[in-house]
Amino acid sequence: MKNFVPLAGFLRRNPNLDAIATAIAETVTSGQGLVSITPKTNRVIRTEPVTMTGGQIHGVHVWCGPPDDEPPERPLPGPLLWDFTLGESSGSIQYLINAGMDPVTEPTTGRSFVDDIPTRSLNRDEAKVLAQTLDAAPDRTYCATWEFTDKLGGFRRVGFVVRTAMESMEDGSEHLIARAMNLVDEVWAAPPVPDQLAERVLGGLAEPGVYRLLIDLTTWMPLKWLDDPCPYFDWRSGAQMHPDDRSEYSDRMTEELQSGSTSAVLRLPGNDGADWVPLHVTINRIELDTGVFAGLVTVRQPAEDELHPSY
Repeated sequence: MKNFVPLAGFLRRNPNLDAIATAIAETVTSGQGLVSITPKTNRVIRTEPVTMTGGQIHGVHVWCGPPDDEPPERPLPGPLLWDFTLGESSGSIQYLINAGMDPVTEPTTGRSFVDDIPTRSLNRDEAKVLAQTLDAAPDRTYCATWEFTDKLGGFRRVGFVVRTAMESMEDGSEHLIARAMNLVDEVWAAPPVPDQLAERVLGGLAEPGVYRLLIDLTTWMPLKWLDDPCPYFDWRSGAQMHPDDRSEYSDRMTEELQSGSTSAVLRLPGNDGADWVPLHVTINRIELDTGVFAGLVTVRQPAEDELHPSY
């Protein structure tokens, strides 16, 4: 797996550099894979576009070798789109497969950002990704290789690349869009090395009936579950509180958060369209990166003496 490296830097003095660059450009223009022969070195160049379900090209996969050689079996990149303006993502079937998710049960559209970040485990590079999500801007690139336990219980190493840009929508509005690809490097039945210290600490702090979640403090958008997702409320709705609770608690909680922590019993959206569900919520303000803050939310069912009389 490679980080972002300019093509010229990756191939260096390879005599096929110009021919490969031309093949990539032609693939992007046509949207079709191609096979060509280099005029000077008698090499075959094969390209395949990495195409999102809407037809947009996220990248080009390239193989170059002798004419008599058959290319090795190609690991398929999976394209993914994050719409930061809407707070939603769309993933291709191949993206879900590469990420170790069941494409039969996982949605490909209307996904939450939290759906694409591994639950429970911690990764040393996740803070940077989450910080960039909170401080999203166009014309940024990011790539990394993560090792994590997938939703099916396997352990895998997956590389991914992301680029952000402002894109025009059908209604004429401009959305901040991140176009990404992932690619499987290796898959194991179980972690090949013991859990890292951060993950052991995280597991040691877990409590039955208590659920921890990182959120965007501005929009309340879920970013990452540190435990299994809470079953008590519809967190996919953005964890918006009851309007009456917002008017009563919002200013106080916002002010208390400036010094680090706040808590209250709030009514949150019930599952499957059910009524509002009262839950005890504690929010701690944590710095993910320099000047970029998220909320560490702890959710549990309230005790009887914590409930407001009107609940």
